[in-house]
Parts: sequence; structure tokens; C-alpha cells
Amino acid sequence: MKREILDVSKLELEEKTVAIKRVTKVVKGGRNFRFSALVVVGDKNGHVGVGLGKSSEIPDAVRKGKEDAIKKLIQVPIDENGSVPHDFVGKFGSSNVLLKKSPVGTGIIAGGPARNVLELAGFKNIRTKSIGSNNKQNVVLATINGLKQLKTPEEVAALRGISVEKVVG
Repeated sequence: MKREILDVSKLELEEKTVAIKRVTKVVKGGRNFRFSALVVVGDKNGHVGVGLGKSSEIPDAVRKGKEDAIKKLIQVPIDENGSVPHDFVGKFGSSNVLLKKSPVGTGIIAGGPARNVLELAGFKNIRTKSIGSNNKQNVVLATINGLKQLKTPEEVAALRGISVEKVVG
């Protein structure tokens, strides 16, 4: 089952800046300062993206990060509880993020960088655990990677060629 191509113009996207870093390059005449901004965008309804923008000014870096995030939007499956369809571990670099299915009333239990991604994706009840490196960029990308690989019961049933009832049990 293929996921449809997203029409960004119809989505009402919100953005959150996760991290702004000052990057220094030492040259013959002194130091060059530039800024790198990690930005997450989402519509709180199953669409989320993350982007990195770099510029000599902070507002330009954030704007470029937002544009990059919009280009990289993905659609994530959200079940009837406002949680993930199944547990999964997203990996990026030395960061691992465990995404756990939760019942109604749990809320979003997640650390800062992963919380930003999950809130903008539209999850209401989810537990996460960041394992390994806690570098903000790697944690955000590990969370996105985990969300990208989630499958709905319908997709799993189609892949296996069996009914949804047999998959769900």
C-alpha cells in the first residue's frame, strides 16, 4: 500500500526551532561565525518534517531550515488512541529512540528534541526513550527515521497477503 504524495499548499504547518548552533571557521583574517538551525515542521495531523538551515544570520538559517523541512515532509500513521501502531526503535548515528504504543490518557512522554517531533506529528499518547547519544540533531533524525518505518496493520496485512484480523490478532 503506497502512501500518497503530499500537497504542502493545503497543510497548515507549524514550526519549532529545536536547536541553533553557532559554527566558527578560523581563517587567516580571524574567525567566521555562521549559524546552523534545526527546524521541525508539522500539521499535528500525521505530517512532520525536519530540516537543517545554515546562514550567517539566525533568521535566515531558521527560514532555510523551515524550507528544507517542508521538502522532507513525511506522513506518519497514528492509531485510534493517538499513538503509534506498534513499538519501534528509530536509529540515526549513535542515537536510538524507542517509540512505545500507549493507552489513552498517557500524554507525550518524551525528551525535548523527540517531543518536538511527536507533538508536531500529532501524537497524543506515546512513550519514548532516548538511548545512546543525546545529540539533539541525531535524536530528532532518529525519531523521524523510526516514524518513517512504522506500518499500519492494513499495510502489514497487504504485504503478507492475509486479513487485517489475523495481523491484529
